[in-house]
Amino acid sequence: MRLLLVEDDRLLSQGLTRQLEKSGFSVDAAYTAKEAIVLGEQEDYRISILDLGLPDGNGLDVLKKWQANRVSFPVLILTARDDWHDKVNGLKAGADDYLAKPFQTEELIARLNAIVRRSEGRVHSLVKAGRFELDENRQSLKLEGGTEHPLTGTEFRLLRCLMSRPGQVFSKEQLMEQLYNPNDNPSENVIEAYIRRLRKLVGPKTISTRRGQGYLFNDVS
Repeated sequence: MRLLLVEDDRLLSQGLTRQLEKSGFSVDAAYTAKEAIVLGEQEDYRISILDLGLPDGNGLDVLKKWQANRVSFPVLILTARDDWHDKVNGLKAGADDYLAKPFQTEELIARLNAIVRRSEGRVHSLVKAGRFELDENRQSLKLEGGTEHPLTGTEFRLLRCLMSRPGQVFSKEQLMEQLYNPNDNPSENVIEAYIRRLRKLVGPKTISTRRGQGYLFNDVS
């Protein structure tokens, strides 16, 4: 799940990135309003964390710019603890939720997952496809018969991407974008390696290869 983190405090941004990636997100970081506007319009994100206090502008202006250019991913804004005006203005501008600084990372991640579920029309923190259930809170896969298997962060991100849109073909490039940020340099064969590992869990026919196109998740019960 690709996430755009817009936060000018580099130390905070780096710490959040590490925690978010452990929880299954693939994070791109922007430190200025200008960077945020460009990335938001050019890349395919599922959600964004947007700090309102940026060195070259207000986060609300970034949000309004995105909306003017029909950028439609959900947004959680970060505000100062007691500045209720920012919270109200952010929600009026189209933000989906807000969180005041300082905050607990666990609450931030819980709010992000809740926003994504709402945006996808889901109520529970489960991604279901055929005989399989992916638990976002436990970062695990429930197999047929009730057996639960814990997943690594990368396994979880890859499987969530495939299971959230069963039947859709994802190219290797699309999966790499969802799994890694631009600063990573994974080998070209990393997707094939993780697909092999996941097939050992779900079965070789559940994740199909379309030669020259990519991979898809078959949700046949």
